Amino acid sequence: MKQYIYPDNLKGAPMLFLWRLKDLAKIGIGALVAVFALVETGFTIPLVLTIAYGFLAIRLDDTSILDFLRYAVNYFFIEQQEYRWQTRKGDS
Repeated sequence: MKQYIYPDNLKGAPMLFLWRLKDLAKIGIGALVAVFALVETGFTIPLVLTIAYGFLAIRLDDTSILDFLRYAVNYFFIEQQEYRWQTRKGDS
């Protein structure tokens, strides 16, 4: 039986510090765009959005605030909720 240092025997998502690598790449690209926008135009909104995404993407115990927000938006706004009220036999 082989033992791996990598988490979950090569089945887990690669992480660096508190972020997944794909989130870290998005943060890095967003930071570059934000710095260029700030230097050239003085526009700070991309910087604020990048910092907010970086905070929301922090992972602890394989979950993040961003995942929770995605699930909540999907549950409340995107997926149709269906409720069926049924009476039991013998109830009037």
